[in-house]
Order: sequence, then C-alpha cells, then structure tokens
Amino acid sequence: MNEQDIDIPCPVCSASGQVKMISHIDEIPYFGEHTQVTLLCDACGWRQTDFIPAEGKKAGAWSMVIDSDEKLTARVVRSSSCTVVLPELDLQVNPGTSATGYVSNVEGVLQRFREVIDMVERDLLSDVEALDEGTRTTVTEHLATLQGMKLAIGQLGNPESNPLTLVLLDPHGHSMILHPEAKERDLTEEEIGVLPVGPDPAVFSSDEVEPSS
Repeated sequence: MNEQDIDIPCPVCSASGQVKMISHIDEIPYFGEHTQVTLLCDACGWRQTDFIPAEGKKAGAWSMVIDSDEKLTARVVRSSSCTVVLPELDLQVNPGTSATGYVSNVEGVLQRFREVIDMVERDLLSDVEALDEGTRTTVTEHLATLQGMKLAIGQLGNPESNPLTLVLLDPHGHSMILHPEAKERDLTEEEIGVLPVGPDPAVFSSDEVEPSS
C-alpha cells in the first residue's frame, strides 16, 4: 500500500494540504491486475475511490439477465465512470461529480437502487400533504410505481418473478460483471458521445500511480 500527499485543494471544502492518495495493487479474478486508488480529505472526510486496470481498456458495456439466486452473488466491478441501468424498470444511475467506484456483487448493486428509491419515496411523502389535489394524485401514482420497482427487485431469484437485466456502460472500460453468462460488447460512438464520465480524477493513468512495495 502506498500513501502520499496530493498538492490539490479538496474539491468539497477547498482545504489545502489535506488531501491524500492511498493506492494498492490487487488481482481481481477474471478482471486482472488493477490499482485501487482512494483520495480522501482529512479536513472534511470527502472520499473518492476508483479502479485503474493495469492493461489499457476500451469503452465497453456489460450486461446479464438476473434470473436465479446464483446470479445475485456474481461479482461486479463498477468504476466512477460507469452508468448502471435496469432497463425493464427504466432505472438508471449516472456517475456524478462525486461518483465513486466499488467492488460488490449483483445483490449489492440492487440494494443501492433500493436505497435510492427509498430516498425518493421519503422526499415525496414529506411534501404530499402540502400539494394540491391534482399534484397529490400524480405523486401517489409515482409512489405506487416506486413500490412496484422495489417489489420487482426484491423478488429477483423467485422462479415466478420476471427477470431483470443489469447493464454497465463505461466509457473508460474499467467496469465488469464477473459471471460466465455476462455479455460484453463495445460501446457505440453515439453511446460514448452521450454517456457521462464521472468526476475528473486526480490520477489520470496507471503510469502515474507508483507500485506499492
């Protein structure tokens, strides 16, 4: 593991001399050697993690139909430049300016979707009493839709439930679904042109990260 101070102000609190970079090289099965890079600010606690493969990657998409409990355990590597999609539910999470990478499994990714849906539900419910009747009806319909989404996610693995498709779209090619039935393809030029790429990293390539001793 390698730790060093970074001469940049914190992008959140603007404190100088408080940002550090921690990096270590690891091997993820089927993904290959990669460097996990974490930037953190001692002043405000801001943190950003990303994954940089040892070999150059091209823009790519991964997808897998989730139709069994076994697939819920499949490993997922999601970088800060990756857009995650559940097309059947019309749900999409784009990388924002504070996006961070993570290694999880399919179930963990779905749990993140559930947490976002819960947050939207709470926001809608907190405002519903102050709304006029027409708007309240619309909000109630949105809440019912959100409940249906959570139910569809929660029933995955049930033989009687409709399967969902997990899709990763990564212009930097750093993301992957590690399962024999996961499918990989190149992103089209049109997709590359419209997909967000997440935050600007302080480390721009694996060549700039010193190997850990």
